[in-house]
Amino acid sequence: MTTTATTHPSLHDAARDALGRATDHLERIQDPSGFWWGELESNSTMTAEHVFLVSALGLQRPDDTRRMANEILATQCEDGLWRVWFSGPGDLSVSVECYYALKLCGVDANAPEMRRAREAILELGGANRARFFTRLWLAVMGEFPWSALPTLPPEMILLPPRAPLSAYRFACWARGTFVALMVVMSEQPSFPQPVSARELFVEPPGAGPPVAPAEPGWATPWLARGERLARWYRRHPNRALRRRAYARVASWITERQEADGSWGGIQPPWVYSILALHTLGMPLDHPVIQRSLAGFDGTFRREDGDRLRIEACLSPVWDTALAAIGLLDAGYDDRRPSVAAARDWMLEREVRRYGDWWEIPKRGRPGGWSFEFENQWYPDVDDAAEVMIALRKSGVGATHPAIRRGIDWILAMQSKNGGWGAFDVDNDMAIMKQLPVCDFGWVIDPPTEDVSAHAIEALIECGLPPSAPAVRRGVEYLLREQREDGSWWGRWGVNHVYGTGAVLPALIAAGERPTSPAVQRGVRWLAEHQNADGGWGESVASYTDPAWIGRGDSTPSQTAWALLGLLAADPGHPSVERGVGHLVGTQRPDGSWDERHFTATGFPGDFMINYHLYRLYFPTTALARFQA
Repeated sequence: MTTTATTHPSLHDAARDALGRATDHLERIQDPSGFWWGELESNSTMTAEHVFLVSALGLQRPDDTRRMANEILATQCEDGLWRVWFSGPGDLSVSVECYYALKLCGVDANAPEMRRAREAILELGGANRARFFTRLWLAVMGEFPWSALPTLPPEMILLPPRAPLSAYRFACWARGTFVALMVVMSEQPSFPQPVSARELFVEPPGAGPPVAPAEPGWATPWLARGERLARWYRRHPNRALRRRAYARVASWITERQEADGSWGGIQPPWVYSILALHTLGMPLDHPVIQRSLAGFDGTFRREDGDRLRIEACLSPVWDTALAAIGLLDAGYDDRRPSVAAARDWMLEREVRRYGDWWEIPKRGRPGGWSFEFENQWYPDVDDAAEVMIALRKSGVGATHPAIRRGIDWILAMQSKNGGWGAFDVDNDMAIMKQLPVCDFGWVIDPPTEDVSAHAIEALIECGLPPSAPAVRRGVEYLLREQREDGSWWGRWGVNHVYGTGAVLPALIAAGERPTSPAVQRGVRWLAEHQNADGGWGESVASYTDPAWIGRGDSTPSQTAWALLGLLAADPGHPSVERGVGHLVGTQRPDGSWDERHFTATGFPGDFMINYHLYRLYFPTTALARFQA
């Protein structure tokens, strides 16, 4: 049953003042063009791999090299290692890459910080036990034998999209990476450097355990045999077929280059596409490579005093939609200049071309929005949903062509189980996770609870009735996915707090009663996991250790997610008042909040993100809905 609580007037006054400071801060940091864009902080492998790329291609610039070294050194922890997320354990692969990048930047191997790093890496087993991508970069730099690495034959690009092991069976982020790596792993380029990483190996390089998939399954033994055959075929290819495959890979890569020079707007396909094209003979002064290198110098560099780091991705569309929702929920309307500018900017970002999303379902027409400034090939359901919600709240009618196209596109992206993945339809073929190269991160994009919840909310906001077949199928999917403890898992945010905070508003919007068992179990889970200080937090460790589910230091973003769930499903719950009190009490004088913990997810547990605006627009939205 729902609860009823009487909020003390002083809390409403304090929350109103906090909301005013937060919205003022949001407006101050908006770009004059209408967008918001905060840093997407990940880990130092992004900067280390940029060092590898420019070193391999002979494109080092002394000032950049010095400042990238400063950045990597600044992120080293006291134990000598580098981490995947704030407060997480030291990571062997990240540390190997950072150490060798520092040597390439000219840092003395006998410096105290290098000695500490080297000793810690050796204690963890050395570079032979690093993940596939770390070993791959060491091979590119001439420090690891290619013969000890698995391979992917480039002829895979010739498979039809729906075939098992087709490139289109990879998630889009893995697709762009592995299509490029098909060339790199077949041609095995080597760019020996004047400094070595040999001291990071306990045994001779390549003598450690072979690369194994993170999630072995029934197909693993067959794929291992196939990989041995692929190694033989690499040495004895059908020349005509190999030339055809290389030509197709080259055209596939070049036609997908975005206007800013990137591929998909993310770092891994970017660096590997440059490497693949250059390996196939494309000179560094070719316009494609020149655009790609200029793109890195454009928006992907974060200058921080005397430090320089590379971002994994850019999030302006996501940031703008969520910031606009915060302002609109706070009572701003479309006459407000900040709202009008954001609305117009988002409308200009609509994706109007066919992309890879069409290849498997062969249905739907272009529509939707992507994550980055430039990404016409890979719109995603999550961004499209939040943009459409923001547009509707800002006064864009349900019959506006962009909204109609967005609805049709989201409907076309629904998977057969009723849920939505982020970028693709029915991208859930488990065999892809069992390839020997897949020992890190997620390589498929199955439907998830958080994306599905946002899609349902958007469809309802844009005029579909709760009885619409797509909405009902989506709700049934969410109800099936509820955990026994009452929570929902979070794919793109940490973790059950994010999933539960996303699903509850969607269920209520879709007509589920607040008194329904599923909703009440979700409310109860959130209430039971509120911290003593009134906030909510959940550690990244919850992705691998169930003991951490719903547990962690309170953060502004996770507190806001929990509040958004409770305010939708049971606004009178006593936990709401305590949660709002926590946000009010931890706000900074400038209207923002501090958040060092990583609360967003790239690959669960493997690649984590701290969006620097999550600490602002999610609390703003929570306070606004509390005031309402």
